[in-house]
Amino acid sequence: MHLREEILKENSRAQTLRIAHWVGKDPERTAALAHLFLHDEYRVVQRAAWILSYVASSHPSLLQPHLPQMVARMGDPGIPVAVKRNVVRILQFMTVPEALQGPVMDYCFRFLEDPAETIAVRAFSMTVLANLAQQYPDIRHEIILLIEEQLREGASPGFRSRAKKTLAQLEKLGKKERRH
Repeated sequence: MHLREEILKENSRAQTLRIAHWVGKDPERTAALAHLFLHDEYRVVQRAAWILSYVASSHPSLLQPHLPQMVARMGDPGIPVAVKRNVVRILQFMTVPEALQGPVMDYCFRFLEDPAETIAVRAFSMTVLANLAQQYPDIRHEIILLIEEQLREGASPGFRSRAKKTLAQLEKLGKKERRH
């Protein structure tokens, strides 16, 4: 399969799943897909991002070698929202390596507190931060404050739904922490 050609051939869920299945558990195919995601033109990046999110949900360990570049890319000025959205989506499924936890937290807090950011990026950032709060309970309160502030200011149904789940996760974490 010529990966780039297949990505450009059709933009559909069926094609996305077909390519994700082809990538499967193969590290070389994953590397080729990650390269297109990180370095190609917008349309290829956008479609590769969708495929990568499926690969990450099935085989998160395959993306570990590419995480430093993916996280670094989130700080690029003018980053396409598809890149940002899908990097944060992918991070939901993974254990963030210790060396990347600081930058990931920084980006996710910035995305979450930015009312101009897309709902998907903010929602995925909530989940990533809640996952990191298991290792860093000190950030739990800040996440809760940010979410509650945005809920007070009026949030979309999608944001409210994710916020409710995240707040429940953080509350459960807080109860667990108080027992220890």
